[in-house]
Amino acid sequence: MPDRSGIEVCRELRSRMKVPILVLSVRAGESDKIAALEGGADDYLTKPFSAGELLARLRALLRRAREEVTPLPVVTVGNLVVDAGRHRVTLAGREVTNLTPTEFEILDYLARNAGLVVTRRQIAEHVWGSEGVEGIDDVITLRKHVSNLRKKLDPSSASRRYIVTEPGVGFRFAADLRAAFSRLPGSSQANLRYPMGKGELMG
Repeated sequence: MPDRSGIEVCRELRSRMKVPILVLSVRAGESDKIAALEGGADDYLTKPFSAGELLARLRALLRRAREEVTPLPVVTVGNLVVDAGRHRVTLAGREVTNLTPTEFEILDYLARNAGLVVTRRQIAEHVWGSEGVEGIDDVITLRKHVSNLRKKLDPSSASRRYIVTEPGVGFRFAADLRAAFSRLPGSSQANLRYPMGKGELMG
């Protein structure tokens, strides 16, 4: 773009609307991908790429966009509430803002499987509709989205007390959040609901 960078355009789009954003670029450096994802992009694809991969990623982004208008159940884990229907997340009464569609999808999926280890491949299949994380590009993309989620859930420290890394496997959302929430100002311990299979919760 002659007068502005793609990252600037991405930030402006994200500030105005919640449309899915896919960045196509010849820049394959990790810093470029991180900048784009932090700027609000949902996915990043480096050139050259096949038409099949591009179409698959576009279909995945559009499918998530369509799903956002379908009423979905609210998932509650401790004091975390993920309302997919309203695209709203609250943590100990505080609204978690500025989540991108991809970050929201990852958080919703992890919350629905709270306490369970979710592999990178499972997340990729759910979020991107791919056959899993096959290359370093996808691994970097997923890690950056998780890093952004941690910062937005806990801006003071970006700690891993909510989303735990399972080395060499994937991630796990803490099922018992009482200790974590007790450290938050104005928070109180709450009863937990645990997942039973796919997205089913038990009081």
